[in-house]
Amino acid sequence: MASQFLLALVVIAILCFVYIKKKYEFWASYGVPYLEPEFPYGNFKEAGHTSMADLSTKQYRLMKGEGTFFGMYFFLQPLIMVTDLDLVKTILIKDFNFFPNRAMYYNIKDDPLSGNLFAVEDNYWRTLRTKLSPTFSSGKIKLMFHILKAVSDNLTDYLENMVGKGNELEAKDCMARFTVDIIGSCAFGIDCNSFNDPDSRFRKFGTQVFDKPRHRGLARLFLRLFPEVGRSLNIKAVRDDASGFFNGVVRDTVNYRLRNGSNRKDFLNLLLELKHSGVYLSMDEIAAQSFIFFLAGFEASSSNQTYCLYELALNQECQNKARKCVQQAITKHGGLTYEAVCDMSYLDQCIKETLRLYPSVPVLERKAFQNYQIPNTKVVIPRGTLVQIPVFAIHRDENIYPSPLGFDPDRFAPGEIIKRHSCAFIPFGEGPRICIGLRFGMLQSRVGLATVLNRYRVTTCSKTTIPLEYSSSASVLQPKGPLWLRFEPL
Repeated sequence: MASQFLLALVVIAILCFVYIKKKYEFWASYGVPYLEPEFPYGNFKEAGHTSMADLSTKQYRLMKGEGTFFGMYFFLQPLIMVTDLDLVKTILIKDFNFFPNRAMYYNIKDDPLSGNLFAVEDNYWRTLRTKLSPTFSSGKIKLMFHILKAVSDNLTDYLENMVGKGNELEAKDCMARFTVDIIGSCAFGIDCNSFNDPDSRFRKFGTQVFDKPRHRGLARLFLRLFPEVGRSLNIKAVRDDASGFFNGVVRDTVNYRLRNGSNRKDFLNLLLELKHSGVYLSMDEIAAQSFIFFLAGFEASSSNQTYCLYELALNQECQNKARKCVQQAITKHGGLTYEAVCDMSYLDQCIKETLRLYPSVPVLERKAFQNYQIPNTKVVIPRGTLVQIPVFAIHRDENIYPSPLGFDPDRFAPGEIIKRHSCAFIPFGEGPRICIGLRFGMLQSRVGLATVLNRYRVTTCSKTTIPLEYSSSASVLQPKGPLWLRFEPL
């Protein structure tokens, strides 16, 4: 009996070995260059221990010279990374219908907040995008500028109280207060009062979603690759406490407005106007879109402003030039007006150079909707295969951007932009799934940075981390620890 049991184990082991070997021969069978996998992790053993920005850059640099794309494995699942900008453009734009989905995990039934525009797929995404696009027009965003200006005034007061004749501040904390107040007001019509209340619940739950997500590292990748498994097991995407808070806020605010006929010029009101104009949005859909608008505007914009201040502190000549641009626009337009903020071209270049160095989403992901033959090859990407576009690595490729680690806003002067490939700079994505709120995000960053630069010189201090390291647990590009800078009144 013992010998039979041992024989069975040997047979099972051999079958497992043959199965694994066969799975790991997928890319070789196509003649595709690939990174040698390591069982059981494939090529993602470091996920969860290092940031996706650093891991994807390492993979990109190892294989960039091997062709326009290369193969990898997540455990036993094949996936592909694209290194050629023409192929990036083809996937994101020309052949978008083959890659319409982002490969984000969501579970609308058990977790309605996850069913937002950023995550959902196929026809539901198309319908939702069509409904929401009018709310992000330049005209609608301009109507919200008074909210940005009011929070800008609060930021000015906060800095005056905190800095005095010059003091060190944790820059991410400062800019997070600024953005959470703007987004809380624009998305939910609520005064978060973060400058006076560091324990604001909006800030607390917004931070938790990114700093302490429900799923991290390998688990997050698994759910992206096998969403049906996750949904069949009723696995949620959003933390329960955050979900309960945001659902409650939206429900209470909408009910209050409907009862009292309140008409604020903010994002939530625009969603309600859609509902009244015959475009149906359920309460869950309104909550989900408000939730993602809050998260995207809070995290991406606060990080962008923080990183920009960090680079300007390291590059005083650029900072002086940006300040001059800000002050000239304020003088020309009689204050920090919408027109003034839109007339700060060099500051805009600084923001874009910051987005190049620190894209909030370091790796764009798309999932093949159907079998797809890569142009000019015999390689067929099977339906459901994950395609990765390493934004962070592309933005720091010395063949695209000479001296890529240097901060040089002149790279985004109009004459320089046209010299580069259109997909050499994709911090917001590209094609039909480009970030719907990019105009608002850019406006928010301009206002925050202009408010600081108009009155303060920002420098490094003894607590400034140089060079930066990135968090391995956050789902977006975040500094590993606090980012301290010194703010000196002019």
